[in-house]
Amino acid sequence: MDAISVTNLTKRYDATLAVDDISFTLARGRVLGLLGGNGAGKTTTIALLLGLLVPSSGQITVLGHDMARDRFPALARMNFSSPYIALPGRLTVEENLITYGNLYSVPNLKSRVAELVEQFNLGVFFKRAAGELSAGQKTRVALAKSLINKPDLLLLDEPTASLDPDTGDYVRGQLEAYQRDTGAAILLASHNMAEVERLCDDVLMMKTGKIVDRGSPDELIARYGRDNMEQVFLHIARREEP
Repeated sequence: MDAISVTNLTKRYDATLAVDDISFTLARGRVLGLLGGNGAGKTTTIALLLGLLVPSSGQITVLGHDMARDRFPALARMNFSSPYIALPGRLTVEENLITYGNLYSVPNLKSRVAELVEQFNLGVFFKRAAGELSAGQKTRVALAKSLINKPDLLLLDEPTASLDPDTGDYVRGQLEAYQRDTGAAILLASHNMAEVERLCDDVLMMKTGKIVDRGSPDELIARYGRDNMEQVFLHIARREEP
């Protein structure tokens, strides 16, 4: 059973097609990149997968559950991180992690929080309000939150944005280890092409709401005769569609 199965998914806002009849699957234990420029439809697609938006048409199945009729069992087994969606700013880092852990009914929550504090080096600002943190610190807390329930499906939107190269590399290593140890599936939206090459088994290229190509990073690099995924991304983003 696939972690995600999307069939003919469309999201329309009046005359604008934010997501235009896309279909794809994400197998369990795999990492799928979701790439495209601003306005390509990546964020809308993730919001649809999370049930935050209602599709205009099409079907979404997550972890075997139809998200239109039976989303809550799937939501309990998935999680999400984006540095662009703020955690409650008045709560401390500790309070945020405990609150989200309780929402997910995480067993042995105190122990799980301690693991994440060590894993993402949150101890120095553990008692500080989330709203007072730097952008990089907020990103690390958001990633810790996304792993609180040990999800079977992890949706990540720019997971290493605002992190310095050393911390970004460490976080990517932690994500690789988590995916390897748990067999979780990961959907990764990123503008960091080196990150995509490192983490992703497969990549969806989106433009104006459509999937315009798909393949592994190596396959796409070879298909377009380029040296890396950044060159592939730029070629697709700049080319005129028929």
